Amino acid sequence: MSAQWKPGPLGNREPFSAYICDEGALDALRPVVIEMGWQPEKCNKGGLRNAIQSLSIAASPAILMVDLSESGDPLNDINALAEVCEPGTVVIAVGQVNDVRLYRDLVASGIHDYLLKPLSANQVRDALTQAQAVFSAPRSSEGEAEHEHVATAVVGTRGGVGASTIATSLAWLFSIEHERSTALLDLDVHFGTGALSLDLEPGRGLTDAIDNPSRIDGLFIERAMIRANDNLAIMSAEAPINAPVMTDGTAFLQLEEEFRQAFDMTVIDLPRNMLINFPHLLAEVNVVTLVTELTLASARDTIRLLSWLKTNAPNTHPMIVCNKMQSGAAEISKADFEASIEQKINYQINLDQKAASNAAKLGQTFIEANKASRTVNPLRDIAKTIVGVSEDDGASLQQPAKQGSMLGKFDIKSLLSGSSKKSKAPAAAVEAAE
Repeated sequence: MSAQWKPGPLGNREPFSAYICDEGALDALRPVVIEMGWQPEKCNKGGLRNAIQSLSIAASPAILMVDLSESGDPLNDINALAEVCEPGTVVIAVGQVNDVRLYRDLVASGIHDYLLKPLSANQVRDALTQAQAVFSAPRSSEGEAEHEHVATAVVGTRGGVGASTIATSLAWLFSIEHERSTALLDLDVHFGTGALSLDLEPGRGLTDAIDNPSRIDGLFIERAMIRANDNLAIMSAEAPINAPVMTDGTAFLQLEEEFRQAFDMTVIDLPRNMLINFPHLLAEVNVVTLVTELTLASARDTIRLLSWLKTNAPNTHPMIVCNKMQSGAAEISKADFEASIEQKINYQINLDQKAASNAAKLGQTFIEANKASRTVNPLRDIAKTIVGVSEDDGASLQQPAKQGSMLGKFDIKSLLSGSSKKSKAPAAAVEAAE
């Protein structure tokens, strides 16, 4: 119940509950609750400690009224209530101590209002009406039109191609060099490295969101996301590896919606299995950054992913980023790779093991740790393209490869089916790719 929070929509919560110590206050409260259209049964006998006990095993309502009359240490007990309260709950305290200092301390702790006993109908009505108004207030304090938002999902065509490294670097660039408020969502729930790359603890935000999608609102985002800098916040997890992800994807959609409202940019580190299981994650994504490398397996899976995107996310713009480029050491040439996927590689990043080790040692993103290195220049170009993608509608990303003799020299599609006679790739490599 931080004083800086701004409640979001009611969502699926109960609108109101109260925990009141005495019958006189309950008698004053119930008629007003009925007048507001709420259930009088939500007016419970018992004070703050009863509220803490009840809310530790049940979802809290949008508006919560608690009686402090039997509390020996109201401020300490209020902090205990915050531990079990849903983010975004508007709390109205009731008490019999007429003390300005107590009132100020309670408001500073995040309490919306403090009502002095004995309660009157008008007093209660005014407090509840004001609490309701908090939820209907405009999301933007300036009342401006919805701000422009750009989202990119970073997907690795194979494990180990460096998609997470690129995702965290892009998020850092958006937040620092482009000065855009940025959300980084790491959807590798069990083995994600987003927080690790930023030298942060992942927290429980993502697992809490998956377990309780109805809790997700603007205030949940404020509490659950971990700040990397003034413009960058991350949501990630290190879920126990004996706990499978049990979700229909609703939580991820709601997170994306809240990010659109609260941030200028969203970067989603999206594992391939999550892409397949939850295709609706790309519904509002502007650019899908496909990270690949010059291998036979990556060529095959780039083809498959581009085809999947064309069918399942036709409004997104695919960007091909070839990572860990090594002169003369690739399985297949860049030209052959582009001919096989029938699209140009948009950007290429050279392998720099020393730079990668430096980032790991410093606990920084690849781009932050190596700002002066030439290796990171393509990352800046990628970030600049994504930031400006809404202006040109992604037209600059569409660069199909020329059709011609290259396809005759290296036709990955026929090669993988075993029908290419011109390729010199070893049979074992083809079998491994299949």
